[in-house]
Amino acid sequence: MKDSFPCFGKNLHGLCSSSTLRCQIVFFYRFILVLMNPFWIQLSYFICLSFLGFGVLKALKPRTHDSFTPKNLDLFFTSVSATTVSSMSTVEMEVFSNPQLIVLTILMFIGGEVFTSMVGLHLSKSQLKRRWKLGGLVSAAETHEIEITSTAEMKHDSENLESGNETIVQYDQVSLDIKMLKFSSIKFLSFVVLGYLLFVHFLGISLVLLYLAIVTSASSVLKTKGLNKVTFSFFTIVSTFASCGFVPTNENMIVFSKNSGLLLILIPQILLGNTLFPPCLRFSVWFLGKFFKKEESRYLLKSNEIGYLHWLPRLHSSLLVVTVFGFIMVQFILFCSMEWNSDALNGLNSLEKIMGIIFQVVNSRHTGETIVDLSIISPAILVLFIVMMYLPPYTSFVPINDNPEASGKGKKRRGKLLENIIFSQLSYLVIFVILVCITERNKMKQDPLNFSVLNIVLEVISAYGNVGFTTGYSCKRQLHPDSNCKDKWFGFSGKWSDQGKVILIVVMFFGRLKKFNMNGGRAWILL
Repeated sequence: MKDSFPCFGKNLHGLCSSSTLRCQIVFFYRFILVLMNPFWIQLSYFICLSFLGFGVLKALKPRTHDSFTPKNLDLFFTSVSATTVSSMSTVEMEVFSNPQLIVLTILMFIGGEVFTSMVGLHLSKSQLKRRWKLGGLVSAAETHEIEITSTAEMKHDSENLESGNETIVQYDQVSLDIKMLKFSSIKFLSFVVLGYLLFVHFLGISLVLLYLAIVTSASSVLKTKGLNKVTFSFFTIVSTFASCGFVPTNENMIVFSKNSGLLLILIPQILLGNTLFPPCLRFSVWFLGKFFKKEESRYLLKSNEIGYLHWLPRLHSSLLVVTVFGFIMVQFILFCSMEWNSDALNGLNSLEKIMGIIFQVVNSRHTGETIVDLSIISPAILVLFIVMMYLPPYTSFVPINDNPEASGKGKKRRGKLLENIIFSQLSYLVIFVILVCITERNKMKQDPLNFSVLNIVLEVISAYGNVGFTTGYSCKRQLHPDSNCKDKWFGFSGKWSDQGKVILIVVMFFGRLKKFNMNGGRAWILL
């Protein structure tokens, strides 16, 4: 064993002999790398970021023209919503001052999936480099690939080998080459993601600023509301690309429903930052590989197991594109057939209706910006939106099953107690809906039109999908009118009790980390 990994043995021996403390630090570092669960890392990250955002929002003053001051729970709710890119709101957006909007922009940017995955790539690259420097063992995937290569070379040279020394040398050399190639490929991919992130943001912000400079109707809306054009452009593009759905205006994008050009700018941002990110990333690697880093590009395009969630196989990426546009087409047809002449699209011409409907259905997965009042949309469309929000972003129709590794995973899974008691995603959502119905049971009796089960389900699924769609709250739907009631442009959850808001905060965290529990509920067999 010592001869098989000479570098590892020498390095470890030298470390231990030179300093006992240094040896303990090395073992502790390896222990953390092996046992640290990515779920707890990301959960801690989002919780700490939410509390930090809450503290900064609390320290900054809201707009002075309004005497209303958000409660601490509402500020924390908003911070969690921005960090988890959920865009659920319990206060009106125009309450926040320009510095607070900048803070929310930063929270959405560093809480977005593309940014956090890029940070994870850089951490993986650093860990791989440290393990390589310390002479650590290669991963299981690398070992499998090395064994295949070494076996082929051993068969080719079997007639000339009289001892195992040359085989060990070849094995170590192939191992080193593969580790070096994998490290450089991950490094290349991390910089591609960074360039992708910056380029799409720069392009989107530039186009929005240009549109506001040309189209006076859009810029006049911002002027009337006292919003800065630059802040609006940065805030909206960051929110759209991160699939958050926050817009600095109270009415979200309803005030821009006639600005089809602005909607056309935002639609690619929605797709590039969410459902179409994996195929666009593969295209970026292929395109850049034509000019430089050709070896790393070929390695990435041929490898499916590099430890990056968004790096999907070629077949899956292709089918994902078809599925995404298929869902958009289905929603577009149903929305047009049921809402074309409804009050929701009243005042729009045919071209504006087409662009607005496309914008609306694209946002159902999973951004949450809206140009219509969802409370007056037909229940059938709301149910369709609920289904779209529930589906993970990389849901795709795969008619064939040619992945032997995927089929073998179920056989290799060990029957752990934790895996047996974990429920499916749908089971947890049912539990959350039941809990909200319990906390809001009095309001459901007194105000059944606003606090309907459908509205509660849509709010919970929207928080789980980190979408932000909401039916809002209307004083006109009250069975027992309250003279003190005032219509506000915030989410339906703004009228919930504090207990209900806390439950929704948990749902937002759960939805942001749902990728770690996609295989839950396997212990339940339905016959």
